[in-house]
This record gives sequence, structure tokens and C-alpha cells, in this order.
Amino acid sequence: MTPGSGLQAGLKNRHLSMIAIGGVIGAGLFVGSKAGIATAGPGILLSYALVGTLVVLVMRMLGEMSAANPTSGSFSAHADRALGRWAGFSIGWLYWFFWVVVLAVEATAGAQILEGWVPAVPQWGWALIVMTVLTATNLVSVGSYGEFEFWFAGIKVVAIGAFIVVGLLAIFGVLPGVHADQASFGNLTSHGGFLPHGPGSILTGVLLVVFSFMGSEIATLAAGESEDPQRAVTKSTNSIIWRIGVFYLGSILVVVSLLPWDDASIAKDGSYVAALNSLGIAHAGQIMNFIVLTSVLSCLNSGLYTASRMAFSLGQRGDAPKAFARVNGRGVPMTAILASVVFGFVAVFFNYLSPDKIFLFLVNSSGAVALFVWLVICFSQLRMRKIIQREAPEKLVVRMWLYPYLTWATAALIVFVLGYMLTDTEHDGRETVLLSLLVAAIVLVIAVVKERIRAGRPAPAAEAPADKVSVG
Repeated sequence: MTPGSGLQAGLKNRHLSMIAIGGVIGAGLFVGSKAGIATAGPGILLSYALVGTLVVLVMRMLGEMSAANPTSGSFSAHADRALGRWAGFSIGWLYWFFWVVVLAVEATAGAQILEGWVPAVPQWGWALIVMTVLTATNLVSVGSYGEFEFWFAGIKVVAIGAFIVVGLLAIFGVLPGVHADQASFGNLTSHGGFLPHGPGSILTGVLLVVFSFMGSEIATLAAGESEDPQRAVTKSTNSIIWRIGVFYLGSILVVVSLLPWDDASIAKDGSYVAALNSLGIAHAGQIMNFIVLTSVLSCLNSGLYTASRMAFSLGQRGDAPKAFARVNGRGVPMTAILASVVFGFVAVFFNYLSPDKIFLFLVNSSGAVALFVWLVICFSQLRMRKIIQREAPEKLVVRMWLYPYLTWATAALIVFVLGYMLTDTEHDGRETVLLSLLVAAIVLVIAVVKERIRAGRPAPAAEAPADKVSVG
């Protein structure tokens, strides 16, 4: 492949399979679940089930569009065609913004763990090292990204699988050498009931867990660089139900069954560490720190990949500098990667310079982007289904269930969640939505102005009129 010709199909099927599986397991599952358990008790299972169902439906829509037209721009490219250039531009740049902020959040989280192990290196030094190493990995080739992600995701999957198996054995009282006196499914109802804080806590729990699902869509972006994009998208779309069911619902069920939801150790040590400690497993905290670090590195690796590929797609469509769309001889969009990581470094800098003002603004103003993305996917699919049926019906190898009714119902649920967040002042839900809407409005205005400027330009003289183009 010559430089500048396009991305390479460097991801193997095993890479895509593990990217799809690992994509739904974020560090937020390990770190953030304790807040959800404290808020909703065992009822947090319903919160996870509700958000999980939402993600399954959205990914089904995205799978339908991406299987018909695999592209590195994924939902942004689909929105471009289905809703207009303004939509593809807006959601593409918002998504890029979300991931470069995530780079800073995850780099800081990883640096905190590493500093605890090797305090001789300051936290900012570890953040720099981690970001530099993973940038180098992405710059080498897409295959090196896939290989790193294969092992990172593999560790997460094995760890959660082992946790579920060991936890269930303890709950059923058949784990050799372990006497988990508190372990029982009775913990689901014996401490104030299944919903100790009332049914409303389910929706509050939704607000706390919804963002830990971001990343499910990465497989559809990566499919454009795989050996068989359509097969990869179809496989990841069809398997998302069991992935969410096992890794999220399965592991949280084990946590709230091993210990009462109001056990002080959950709030103190974190849900998974507390669960491991209850089984008498030595060094549970360090084991979980290693797993969380792996999840952080995985998220950083995928975040840099995802942000750069979205920038690449925007460059290809003329919605970003043309340099973003250039690739080297290995099919790597170097400029897009370096631009993304530079903004990631800037965000890391702000995290140390002004954590409570500038960095908090960056985090909150990107917080609701996941819901914006899912909403755009819904509206894009409503239009794209008709386009695909008209132009290439044979490409509808993945179909959204009960179209268009379930698509509209999913969109309505997302709007409801956004509306409910506006009533949430305790967990910063209102501030997150308002700041995210502000940033979205700014990007949207830029998109509209850009479109008007583009529409006002005269057509290039070299272009022949449509009725004079030869088709022979």
C-alpha cells in the first residue's frame, strides 16, 4: 500500500472478537459500581439491565448500518449520509472530544495506581510514560493496537469470568477452603428489600452506570480495518446480549449476593475488592488494582485508536484538516493520532493545573456525549434502513428488531434519561447535561456555518455537468 491511499486491513478476526468483548468492560465497572450499589441497593441490577437493554438496541441499529457499510467513521459517517453533513460533523467532533478527555481521565487513574507501586516516579511522570507508550503502539500499525488490545481485553475477560465462577461457588457453599458466612442470594432481599430506597432509585442508578457502557461501539469503527468487516460487525452485534448479561449483570449479581449491599466495606474498599476480601482472598486490593490498571490501559489504547479513526474519517469527508486523512506506508493515520494525543496531553496538564475548574469542566461537558451519540444512531437508522432497502437490500444482513417502533421507543427512552438527568443535582447530572448541551450547541453552530460557507462556494470548474458525464 502506498502512503496516503487508505487504512490497512491489519486487524485479525481474533483481534476484533476480543475488542468487541472487551469494549463493554470499562474501568468504570470496577471503580464506579459501588456508588450505584449505595444508591439503589440490589436494585442496581435493574439499572444495569435497563441500560444494558438500551445499549443492545442501539448497537443493533449501529450493527445494521455498519454491516451494510463498514467504515472507520461508523455512526458519524452514517449520520452524515442519513441526516446531513451537519449531523456527521457535529457528532463526529463531539465523540472525538469525549475520547480525548477520557485519555486524560484514564491516564491519571493509571498513574495513581502505578505511583502507589513505584512512588519514586511522580504521578505526572507515570501519566506521561503510559500515554507515550500507547501512542507509540498506535503509531506502529493497526495490528500492534489490535495485539495490545487482545491481551488487555483478555485479562479483563478472564478476571471477571474467574470472579463470577469463584463467587457463585462461594454463594452455593461449594468453594473448598472458604467459609463465606454472609454469601447468599438472600442478601438480595434481606436488608431492607430489593429496592431499599424505593423504585425511583432505579433511575438514579441508571445515571450512575450509563457511562460505564461507552465503548460498545468501538468494534464497528475497528471493523473497517479488519479482514472481513461485514462478518466482524455481524458477529459483534449478535453477541452483545450475552456479553452485557455475563460481564455486567453476572458480576454485579455476584457482588450483591456475596455481601449485603449496605456492608461498610463496599463503600470503603470498592465493590469488587470488598467481595474478594469477604472470601478471604489474600491481597484482594492489589489484585483488583492490577485488573483496574489493565482496564485503564485498555481504555487508553482503544480511546486513542477511536479518537484518531474518527479524526481520520472527518478528514476524509472534509470536516477536519486534510492532513488527518493521510496515512503512512503502514496504513497509519499519524497526524490524526498525534493530534488526538496532543489534546489528551493538554487535558492531563489541566488535570494537574486546575482539577476543580478547567478539567472538571472538560469532564462534565463531555459526560452526556454517549447519550447524544446513541440518539443520533437512532435517528440515522430510521433513515438509513430506507436508503439501504432502496439501493442494496442484500446488504441488510443485520436487521433492527420491530423497525421502526423499537427504534422510536429507544430514542424516547434516551430522551427520558437526559430529561431525568436535568432533575439530578446530587450526582451532577444536571450540570453534565447542561454543559454537554452547551458544547454540542457550539459544535452545531460551527457545522451549520461551515455548511453555508460550503454551499456558497462555486462548483469547481473541472467538474462536468451531471447530464454530460460519460457512463460508457
